[in-house]
Amino acid sequence: MAPKTVSIYRPKGPFRNPTGPQLYYLATISLMLILPFLILLALTASATELGFRPLLRGNPLSKDFIVDTPGIWTFERGVLKGTHTGLKYNDFLRTRRNYGDFILKAKFRLKDGAGNSGIQFRSKPVPDSHEVSGYQADMGQTYWGCLYDESRRKKILASPKEGQLAGLDESGWNEYVVTANGKHITIELNGIRTVDYEEPERGIEETGFIAFQVHSGPGITVEFKDVRIRELKK
Repeated sequence: MAPKTVSIYRPKGPFRNPTGPQLYYLATISLMLILPFLILLALTASATELGFRPLLRGNPLSKDFIVDTPGIWTFERGVLKGTHTGLKYNDFLRTRRNYGDFILKAKFRLKDGAGNSGIQFRSKPVPDSHEVSGYQADMGQTYWGCLYDESRRKKILASPKEGQLAGLDESGWNEYVVTANGKHITIELNGIRTVDYEEPERGIEETGFIAFQVHSGPGITVEFKDVRIRELKK
């Protein structure tokens, strides 16, 4: 019995035996076809990062947040910007809903490394005031990586150890990861844990809104982006 012959497809035309330039052309076309798919895959993976959801989406200033002072906050191309040329009080952009136990990730930048800002959490409004009361992941000046108690105990609750801020770029983009789980709070600055705090006092709020701060004083510009949150189940 004669063995079966297997026919092998060979392309016809100029690409039957491709030369160096033709191989380069084919590789380029293949990359152009597959690149959009890879970008979409990466964006999808980022958006659904382990159950995280974006806190800044659409037009957050009109639906998801409460604006205190008009004109201070803007949102464009995924970046939340707070700026003023001089302010006598702290201003806070607050979420409309409250959060209890969560992991919050946020990138931020202080223009020229100047001024002070922070991310409030488990916070409440102070009646008849622009102020809010609650925990703050502080940033700027001598407060980088600190956990501050805004308008309540009015003091630093925990701060970085010596050497932990050695690689900090005060005028560049940095990232906080804030975890609040019961009485336990941690803060990571650019992957380094600067705060590991257990709340010792009774009656301290374990739920409240999240807010972005621009501090009073001379002009300041602070930006936030890639803000996402994952709520933790009890």
